[in-house]
Amino acid sequence: MDQRFSIGIDVGGTKIAAGIVTFPSGELLEKRVRPTHPERGGPAVLDDVLALARELGRAAQQPIACIGLGVCELVDLCGNVTSGFTVAWQGLPVQAALSEIAPAVVESDVRAHARGEARFGAGRNYRDFVFVTLGTGISACLVHDGVPYPGARGNALVLATAPLTLVDETGRRTQQVLEEFASGPAIARRFGVDRAEAVFEAAQAGDPRAVTILHTAGQAIGNSIAFLCNVLDPEAVVIGGGLGGAGGVFWDALVAATREHIWSDETRALPIVRAMLGNDAGVIGAAATAHERFTETQA
Repeated sequence: MDQRFSIGIDVGGTKIAAGIVTFPSGELLEKRVRPTHPERGGPAVLDDVLALARELGRAAQQPIACIGLGVCELVDLCGNVTSGFTVAWQGLPVQAALSEIAPAVVESDVRAHARGEARFGAGRNYRDFVFVTLGTGISACLVHDGVPYPGARGNALVLATAPLTLVDETGRRTQQVLEEFASGPAIARRFGVDRAEAVFEAAQAGDPRAVTILHTAGQAIGNSIAFLCNVLDPEAVVIGGGLGGAGGVFWDALVAATREHIWSDETRALPIVRAMLGNDAGVIGAAATAHERFTETQA
């Protein structure tokens, strides 16, 4: 079977990862990583992305069929970046600029990651699953027949930024935002350190405060995942992102809280599994998005 080469690019707030992916195997042949430094502004980040794409194109052993890019922002159905919370690409012709190198598609990073897991990772055996990514942010999407559902406008991914506001019988108001409590930066901030990894290390060493922070963060995330399960009734939940591979008290609390808050006895037993592609998920998933758009649909 003929091999086709695609470039996958994953743009996050910390780093830009890009690589050459061959299809139909999904093998990542070569990978490059650069810091994002989004504070420089959107055009500077876009220049780095274009330079990486051209560099990989020269390094490939055959012509590049297409380019897929996933970014940690909202992306509409036409590939336009419609938010600028981290990478200031709102209004910039990102997809058009990449298309000057090879046919290109821009997608939100969570949907790109989910597509990679659906095709080559932990979602391969499921027709319907919920993909949740835990890291700097917390996002999710439904995958049906291998295709992440984008919603009517491309915005069906925001899970943890809306506050839950409760008012009790005395009029006392409480408000909590999940990302401000249980994301990677939030976990670090609650412990008074710069990196969430330090909290996991402290918990592993037996620090009771670190254990409590990770336990409560896992509980909070599990509660939201259970809400998704109650609404969408998926076959399985696949969890990725930087925190998705964490174990110990965090994972145990997440799984237990998810099952505790699922309403249906039958749904409660669904598989809750870690993503399989690890740090390469964004690159492979972005490349797969482009490959399916430009190669398989034209075959």
